[in-house]
Formats: sequence, C-alpha cells, structure tokens
Amino acid sequence: MGEAVDRRGTQSLARGVRLLRAVATRPQFGWRLSDLAAHCGMDKGTVHRMLGCLVAERLVQQRPSDRHYLPGPLLHELGLALPDRANFQRAAELHLRALVRQVGGVAFLLLHSGTEYVCSLRTGNQPLTGLMVYPGTRRPLFTSVGGVAILQTLPDKQARAIVADNTAQEVARHGTTRLAALAQMRERSARHGFGVNLGDVVPGLHAFAVPVSGEHGAFAALCLAGPAELYGESRLAEIRRALDDGAAALAVDARKFNM
Repeated sequence: MGEAVDRRGTQSLARGVRLLRAVATRPQFGWRLSDLAAHCGMDKGTVHRMLGCLVAERLVQQRPSDRHYLPGPLLHELGLALPDRANFQRAAELHLRALVRQVGGVAFLLLHSGTEYVCSLRTGNQPLTGLMVYPGTRRPLFTSVGGVAILQTLPDKQARAIVADNTAQEVARHGTTRLAALAQMRERSARHGFGVNLGDVVPGLHAFAVPVSGEHGAFAALCLAGPAELYGESRLAEIRRALDDGAAALAVDARKFNM
C-alpha cells in the first residue's frame, strides 16, 4: 500500500513539473486551460485542479484580462537561490556583445534542459524575420542549430533518444512539414563538425553554433544568426573561429561559477 501511495505521489509531482515546463514556454501569451491540457496530454479536470494548487503557491499566475495561465513570481524567487547562475549570466552577456561587435548578427546563449533548450540571452539589433527566440523561449533541441551543436556532444544512444522525442513533439504540434528541413540542418552540421544552418529551416536565415562546456560536459550552446547576405558560406571558417573563442571564454566563466 505504501509503495502505491509513493508511486501516485511521484506521478503527481511529475505531472506538476510537466505543467510548469509547459507554462514556461509561453511566458508572455500564456495558456488557456483547454490548450494546456491538450498540450500536456492530460485530463482537463485534473489540469484545472493542479493549476489551482500551483496558483495558490504562486508558481503559476492567472491573468485577469483573459484568464490565461502564466509563470508565477515564486519561480523567480526560487531562482535567487542560485546566485552563481545569475553571475554567469551577467558575465556571458559581455561575451555575446563582444561576439556581435566582431562578426555582426545576433548572438544567443541557449541552455540545455533535458530534451529541450531554453534561451538564456539574446544580444544584437539585426532584424531577424522568422526567428522568434528570446530569453525564456523553450523548444525541442533539434529545432535549433544550438540544440544540434549540443546533440553533437552526446553519446549516440542519448542523442537518438532525444531526436525521437523531439520528432514526436514536432509532429504533434506542427505535423511533418518541417522534418526534412530539420534533418537537413542536422546532416549539414554533421558534415561541418559544428552547428550550421544555411537557410535550411527558414529561407534566407543562416545560423551557427558551438557547444559551451562546463564541469559536467556541454550545458549550453553559443549561437550566431543573421541574414544570408551577412553570413555567406565563405565566412564559415571565420565564424567558427569567433564562436570557438567565445565558447572558450564562456567555459572559463562556467568553471568560475560552478556551472
């Protein structure tokens, strides 16, 4: 009986974490109850009860104007218990600005989060139509050149499992339309030995990425994106050197701040 109770408690906790991860993917727009339940594959009544608890604990909040569910203030407050990560974030911003000054475009720092990435930083003023990635954005790893760079560092079995998970997410949310383009980005990156996207996913938008390593392996990716006319294939070697230098500097700070 005790094991059954423990198992139910663990399952409830896992479902609550799944809800929080989903809510965090739309920090501005938020979620309707029915959409959130469908997204998580859970019963609407169960989701409603769990959200009530999360709202009471301030992990989730409900916007009065449209009743959409959004990340709550307790998430930020809990994050204050990790000052090293905040210090790393501040140091990383300086490195990203230096990268943009050197080669132009827009620089991103993407953090590895299970089978997904979450955008930690975005720096640069280059307008990028079709690339809606900002701090807090959370998406499957294989949808980003930065995620592909992280996948390249993982054991084959783990990488294949993540690609399978990401593929299932992509098909469930967007159908099969982008699968060939995403596979092309992975294949191109494999040929070059780092993340390379030459308009594979969004026509006219080129992007590049290398992993950033910490104490326990690659925990992030340093990315650069811009229009095709700025980042022609002839600049690949230059861009790779700039990204490698930036990732090396980030790795030094990662060790300093116990990342």
